[in-house]
Amino acid sequence: MGLVSTPEKRFADIDGYPYEPQFVDVGGPEMAYIDEGSGDETFLCLHGEPTWGYLYRKMIPTLAKEGRVVVPDFVGFGRSDKYTDREEYSYAMHYDSLVAFIEALDLDNITLICQDWGGILGLPVAANHPDRFARLVPMNTGVPSGNQEMPEAWEDFRSFVERADELPIGMLIQNATATELSEETLAAYEAPFPEEEHKAGAREWPDMVPRKNGGDGADVTQAAAKRLAEWEKPAFVLFADSDPITSGDRDPLRDLIPTASDQPDIWVEGAMHFLQEDAGKEIAEEIVAFVRRTR
Repeated sequence: MGLVSTPEKRFADIDGYPYEPQFVDVGGPEMAYIDEGSGDETFLCLHGEPTWGYLYRKMIPTLAKEGRVVVPDFVGFGRSDKYTDREEYSYAMHYDSLVAFIEALDLDNITLICQDWGGILGLPVAANHPDRFARLVPMNTGVPSGNQEMPEAWEDFRSFVERADELPIGMLIQNATATELSEETLAAYEAPFPEEEHKAGAREWPDMVPRKNGGDGADVTQAAAKRLAEWEKPAFVLFADSDPITSGDRDPLRDLIPTASDQPDIWVEGAMHFLQEDAGKEIAEEIVAFVRRTR
């Protein structure tokens, strides 16, 4: 079991993310996070594959005017510690580290903002710890049954990740973003991964998705779906209109959570999988409006 940390100098020139990182032990590895703003509202922003907290940089200023904004990097990503062996990554490891993170910071009255793996992990954590969560904002994500067929676009993505000798993090993000990203932005997404050994978590996450004949964590996601079917607190399902991987999960998720239909039935136009890049400010404004109307 090897743990490595990305040298801080890799983050020295990150554009648009001037926040001072903090660190918390989650049972061996340390998770990095930023903590901005203050107030009774807590926005917990969870990223997915293969990004890090930087993905939320366009949303943080708007959210921080409304409350406290906590943006962690999952183990294996961003400034957090990284296992160099793919076998060290499991659904249980990520789930337990997220619970440990929330408990260590004693977060409550949380509005969960989650995308991709941020939702596959974050929604079950919320379902199992409802006293800490006030609202849900799932974006381009889902609660996999473990029995579902995956879209062709996802199968192509997973196959590419498995066979690539060197994993091109920036290219993966650009291919799933409608916005043309600058060289500085692409460099920021590449920054956490100075060597291929740092990318073990990014390589493992695609194959870990609970699905028919594969993945990990289906027992947790299936149980969480049953609890979310009885969720009584506000939920706002907010998906991009041009994501070939998760768009089919939007309506089932909106139907699953009873309170989701109380909120506007909208799509984020002109956005792809990484909708935080394509429409970050617009999404943050939608979320603030959601919080204000559900207090």
